[in-house]
Amino acid sequence: MRKGIVQAALSAVFFVSVLPFACPDALIIGGSAGWSAFADRRGVSESSGVRNKPVLTLSSAKSSPENGADMSLSFDDPIKGDAAGNYAITIPQSVSIAGPLRARSGNGAALFAGAEGGITVEPKKGSEALFQVGQRIGDFSIEFWLYPANMENGEQILSWNATRRSRSGDIVFQRIRCLVARNRVEWAFADFFSSPDEQTRVPIMLSTRGSLVPRTWSHHLIRFDSSLGLLEYLVDGKVESVVYATSSGGERGERYVPIVGSGGAFSLGPRFTGMIDEFRVVTSFVEKAALPRFPRAGGRAVTKLLDLGTTNAAIRGLDATFSAPLTSAARFFVRVGDMPYGWKDEEASWIPVEPGKPVPVELRGRWAQISCVLYPDGAGEVSPILEELRLDYEPDVAPPPPSMVMATAKNGAVELRWRSSSDSDVGGYLVYFGEDPSEYFGTSPTIGASPVDAGLATSFVVDGLHDGTLYYFAIAAYDRASPRHIGEFSREVTARPARTVR
Repeated sequence: MRKGIVQAALSAVFFVSVLPFACPDALIIGGSAGWSAFADRRGVSESSGVRNKPVLTLSSAKSSPENGADMSLSFDDPIKGDAAGNYAITIPQSVSIAGPLRARSGNGAALFAGAEGGITVEPKKGSEALFQVGQRIGDFSIEFWLYPANMENGEQILSWNATRRSRSGDIVFQRIRCLVARNRVEWAFADFFSSPDEQTRVPIMLSTRGSLVPRTWSHHLIRFDSSLGLLEYLVDGKVESVVYATSSGGERGERYVPIVGSGGAFSLGPRFTGMIDEFRVVTSFVEKAALPRFPRAGGRAVTKLLDLGTTNAAIRGLDATFSAPLTSAARFFVRVGDMPYGWKDEEASWIPVEPGKPVPVELRGRWAQISCVLYPDGAGEVSPILEELRLDYEPDVAPPPPSMVMATAKNGAVELRWRSSSDSDVGGYLVYFGEDPSEYFGTSPTIGASPVDAGLATSFVVDGLHDGTLYYFAIAAYDRASPRHIGEFSREVTARPARTVR
């Protein structure tokens, strides 16, 4: 029995990492904050209903129709219908669309309630559809995922009907049927395969060897090799039945090929209870069906640039709440920079981090990015589930101002003294001065305009001042970062230079 993400998650062991240190600042992604930060998602999708809040999982949605696709019905977006563009789709009210938690792949599957009728699929006029009237079909494959609710005898999964006139003038009624009979799935091709001269037709019957398990997804593939006249029926990648469309009924003899009549239309699930997903017709003999729910290579999601507020901010660790059932896995990477441009997606720029542990190297910068890579289990059936991420970091804040600032008036100058800032990251001090309180726009012909860099000194003489004028002063410390972070002003002090002052 194939398990999907929901079933596997019920028995999963959750790994909730808790960082062994406390950081004053953190960025939360996922959970109540949502996943909008992950702007770049390749093979990863957001899922609701798996947990209380939306989560990130591997995406089971198939890519755009592969080369040779004649019909492609994913049911993820029923309005778009056939992604290959060759067929018109009509979905009756009796057929609904199951959501992503029930679908085999992507966001939807066709859900049938056993009513008469079904989804009608007809070739568009002027299209190159394989089942367009008059077509002589070479190699072809029909594949889909099936989820029967009950497997009741008489249930009809698929039908196709058409009429054509043979060369002798006879009206031929063509049929393809896929139904449940004697607890098995049977395929019947009536008047579909004809000899090259169209005088002889051969009926074809194929069936499963045993019954299908209800309420379980299974993959079904009918494939035809026109060079051999070989028709095979596979379920979950295993051959169930083999028939030769030849005059001998074996490998030898004249090969018969399908010739399409007029009025041909598919009906999916006309009398069926259950779900059908990823229905495809391909103009080739499919050698190996893509059975895994998720790609073995996994998927990747990358956040947009995350602003940490200050240059030289230090990444302390990444915390993650996720589950990795069976052999599925999740890997996390972080990178930083001080500029919000010039980033290249080079593998060497990403540093692997383990949730709940400090980062292995020093990571400093104003801008950060997180990359998350999700891998399925060995069978490609189960995805890890990411609930929340927390990036813990420490902003590179400016040092506090110096204390005990004192101003001594002198002749045409003021001498300032202060006690060093308590921060170990002090790179120096800036001296601010001016003629108005809290407005330090002063200038001096000898030392220049305010502020003046005093370096690591704890005293400084502001000269070139006017005697008799009251000046206001404040000191601010800055750190060793580049660019530097300038702290708050110290307490304001005043002094009035005078010629009588010695």
